[in-house]
This record gives sequence, C-alpha cells and structure tokens, in this order.
Amino acid sequence: MSNLKITCIIVDDEPMALNLVESYVKKTPFLSLKKKCSSAIEAMEYIKSDPVDLLFLDIQMPDLTGIEFSKMLPKTTRVIFTTAFDQYALEGFKVEALDYLLKPFDYAEFLAAANKASNWFSLIKGKQHTEVSEEKEFLFVKSEYKQLRIKLADVLYFEGLKDYIKIWLKDNPKPILTLMSLKSLQEELPETHFMRVHRSFIVSLKNIEVIERSQIIINKQRITISDQYKAKFLAFINNNSLNF
Repeated sequence: MSNLKITCIIVDDEPMALNLVESYVKKTPFLSLKKKCSSAIEAMEYIKSDPVDLLFLDIQMPDLTGIEFSKMLPKTTRVIFTTAFDQYALEGFKVEALDYLLKPFDYAEFLAAANKASNWFSLIKGKQHTEVSEEKEFLFVKSEYKQLRIKLADVLYFEGLKDYIKIWLKDNPKPILTLMSLKSLQEELPETHFMRVHRSFIVSLKNIEVIERSQIIINKQRITISDQYKAKFLAFINNNSLNF
C-alpha cells in the first residue's frame, strides 16, 4: 500500500501468543505496532485516545471476548481474529473481520492475512482520494433570470438575508444575489472548505485573513463567530493549525 503504514495493536491474554504475533508484525514492513494488550479492556482504553487501523484480536479472553469487543470498535478500525477455536469463524464473518487466523499459525499464514488488510486499506484510501479529487468545484445559482456558474475557489463568503443569499467573490465589489436559504446552500458545499460561523454567514476557510477574538476578517469584512458555531470553528483551527 505504497508508503502508507497500517497502524495496529495486538490483543491476547496469553503472553506467548502476544510475543509471537509481535515478532510477525515486526517482520512485516507495512505494519506499525503501537501496543500489545493483554485484555480487551486495556485495548479499549488505548484506542479511546490513540485510534489504530487494525487489531490482531484473540477471541476467548476474560471479562470481554474479542467478538464482543469487535462490535464496539469504530467502523474505520478493522479486525483480524486470532484464536485456537474454529467454531468462532461464523461469528467472525458476521462482524466483518478481515480474516481469521487459527492457532497455531505460521508467518506465511499471518502474512497472507496482513496482505488482505493491506489490500482493503489500499482500496479505502484510493476511494477517499477519488472522492476528494472529484470534490465539487462549481455551484450553479439563479440570479436575475439567469443560471450563473460560481467557481467556489473565488467565493469569500456567503451572507444570508432573509430568503436571499449574497455571494461575495474575489475581485468583485458587488455581490451576486440569489433566492436560496443558507441551510440548503450549506448542504451543497464541501465541508473541508466552507463553514457556517453565524446564523447569517458561511465563510471560505481558505480565504480567512485574520481571526481576532470572536471575529473573522475576510477582505476587510468583519464577521462575528456566534456562540452556536464557535466550538466547531475553534476545533477546526486547532486541528489544522491554519495550514489549510
């Protein structure tokens, strides 16, 4: 899967099994081991703060079985079961495990399962890349009996005015006026580039020039960030460190 590594943890209550799978992971260049856990409870606590791509997960463990734990995982985290009991294969299929390794298994069997995971993540990453590359670049709006094609990269911000929206563009002193609600417009816009920050404003994140206290400055226009949208906006700023 190119240079992208699959982050993983191993979960097993048997120390020998933990050490064996660890040795296999370390032989496999596209796997990056983050932690070994002796119980599902320990793994659950770790994943809360440090999500991973893949779990090598034993099934029969005290307190919480691997099957039960797998049902609690986020959809982005996948599982390869490792167990000494073949009667769990059907249950593993039901929870959409990527593979099912029956103990004792050798490195060749482990590598075959790991390659399945690699192929799965490659497909997912490829799909995500396609979705991003095909992201909407234009918006058609009706204005003065005409359908205008608006290039989203040129939009500074959208301003709501009752049943109308003013579309403010770069190098255009006058806004385009269209009959539309901000709510319906918001559903059409890519979330990675536009965010609602006020009941009356959706801003282009890439065109923010200054953030001053509770205000955004775009093209000399001051736009207040209302309390309703402040938490989401600040989370975006903190996560991206303004590198958008």
